[in-house]
Amino acid sequence: QVQLGETGGGLVQAGDSLRLSCAASRHTFSTYSMGWFRQAPGKEREFVATISYSGSSTYYAPSVKGRFTISRDNAKNTVYLQINSLKPEDTAVFYCAASRSFLPTMTSEYAYWGQGTQVTVSS
Repeated sequence: QVQLGETGGGLVQAGDSLRLSCAASRHTFSTYSMGWFRQAPGKEREFVATISYSGSSTYYAPSVKGRFTISRDNAKNTVYLQINSLKPEDTAVFYCAASRSFLPTMTSEYAYWGQGTQVTVSS
């Protein structure tokens, strides 16, 4: 299986920016679509963004489009999530995941998940 590990979260102020990273263990990383999800306390895990195997195609949840950018570096087996203009409502645990589907948006379409990284945005 694929092991994933997220880094880059932390406590920031509203309006700040963060760059989350997710490193994968397998050399076949480039054959997987990758996605980012987030989960706030007491709420269900929700889709944020996804990127295709080569990085040529992306799709974003309407609520984050314009502020979030997903990218990947297959040579480094890493996917990134750049978050600009952070808002308090962005506070959540952010997870990355791997899928063999094309630009999947549902949790059931992802086979492998990281442990998550906490993003906390203060006002």
